[in-house]
Parts: sequence; structure tokens; C-alpha cells
Amino acid sequence: MKNNIQILGSLIMMLVFMASCQDKDHPNYQYMPNMYEDVGYETYGNYEVFPNGMEAMQPAEGTVSRGWMPYGYENSTEGYEAAKASLTNPVPYTEDNLNEGKALYTIYCAICHGDKGDGKGTLAKREKILGVPAYNDQGRAITEGSVYHVTYYGLNTMGSYASQTTERELWLINHYVIDLKDALDGKPKRAFEEEATSEDVASAEATATEEETEAQTEE
Repeated sequence: MKNNIQILGSLIMMLVFMASCQDKDHPNYQYMPNMYEDVGYETYGNYEVFPNGMEAMQPAEGTVSRGWMPYGYENSTEGYEAAKASLTNPVPYTEDNLNEGKALYTIYCAICHGDKGDGKGTLAKREKILGVPAYNDQGRAITEGSVYHVTYYGLNTMGSYASQTTERELWLINHYVIDLKDALDGKPKRAFEEEATSEDVASAEATATEEETEAQTEE
């Protein structure tokens, strides 16, 4: 018992001594210091993580990035016409999706194409960009497929938006563009669909993939 009291007393004295020697302006002993002091890396610096110190390498051949699906139509006149004729929107036409598409359209498209899709956006009015067509331009006769193809690859002075948006966001914008076209044509508003289940979405995506494959085969 006496020995236990002596040991306990020694431990208390040791703890008091260690605490009294601590400098409050500097960190004390650290457990797993790498969790406190991370290693900093400079952008495009020389590191040995990858072979030969290479940086910004292309993805391995045959791989697909998470959350991204390959687009089966080529950036060509033939690819445009094939997408225009056969590609359809796999995202359900619901009120929530339409509102989300409107918000994205306002961010990315309205400055050139106008809030109504009439080609009278701010930049067009200021003549910074000329010749922006209205969505009901009969010479173009846009479809869901043609709209997606153009937003994915870009056309003429319009650049691609594939890097700024996800595949789903492009399709949400697509819904709103078609809505604007219908309004310019004087057509009644489309009826909303019921929110699809995950199985419905998977089936729609599979159908779209099959359509793309068939279009490529026909080419």
C-alpha cells in the first residue's frame, strides 16, 4: 500500500513538473505530428509520385471518370444530325427539374440567348456577339438532341459547356430551352411527368446509350 502511494505521488509530481515546463506560446508534445503539419505541394511542382516526375497526365486508356459517361456522337455535321434526329432527354420533365434548369440557364445562357430565348441577351443587345438566333428559328428547328449536342461541343462562337456543367445539368438546361422554344412558337406548356425512381432513370439512361450505339452503327 505504501509503495502504491509513493508511485502515485511520483507520477503526480512528474505531471506537475512537465506541465510547469510547458511554453504556452509553442505547441507541446504532438501525437502523430503529420496530422498537424500537412505536407504542402506546389502546383505542377517536381515530385516523384508519378513515373518520371510527370504531372497532369491523361486518364488511363479505356477508363471512365466517376460521374461521367462517354458521349456517343462525334463533333461533326454527321454527329450533329444524328443527335438531332435520335437523342432524347433522359431526365424527367418535372417542375423541380424545370426550375433547376431555369436557374442554370440564367447563369450560363441568358446573357447571349436572352431570358425568353429570343436571341436578345445582354451581349447581343450590346452587339458584343452578333447573329444569336431565337430558339424558334425555323431554319434550325432545334430538338432535344441538337440542343444537347451544341451545349456539349459548342458551335460557331458558342463554346462548349461540358466542362462547366455535369451531364444532368446539361439536360436540365435542355428542358428549359425546349420550354422557351414552345413559348415562342405559341404552343401550350407541356404536362409535368411524375418523378422517376432510380430504376426508371437507369432504364432511361440505358435506352439513351442504346440509341447512341445504334446511331454510331448506322454511321
